[in-house]
Amino acid sequence: MPDSAPPQLLHLVIGGELTDLEHTTFKDLDQVEIVGVFPNYATAHAAWKAKAQQTVDNAHMRYFVVHLHRLLDPGQDTKQDTKQDTKQDAKPAR
Repeated sequence: MPDSAPPQLLHLVIGGELTDLEHTTFKDLDQVEIVGVFPNYATAHAAWKAKAQQTVDNAHMRYFVVHLHRLLDPGQDTKQDTKQDTKQDAKPAR
């Protein structure tokens, strides 16, 4: 990867209907939607927000941003994305 290219910090957006509003247990795992994998938090957040707005009428629908880069390389220095991630860290859609 060239030195000038920004680091690829993969994020996954998933969602589905929850069993109740107090937990993050999906009602039916076969119905969990994988929205996509994104190269940075900003694009993942935009996708999360779009899906959340589409399902606003169903209170049990939730979408999540999963920080894949942290799972793939837990020892990775994430200082570059920490400021951005902590502002809106994996907020479920309401």
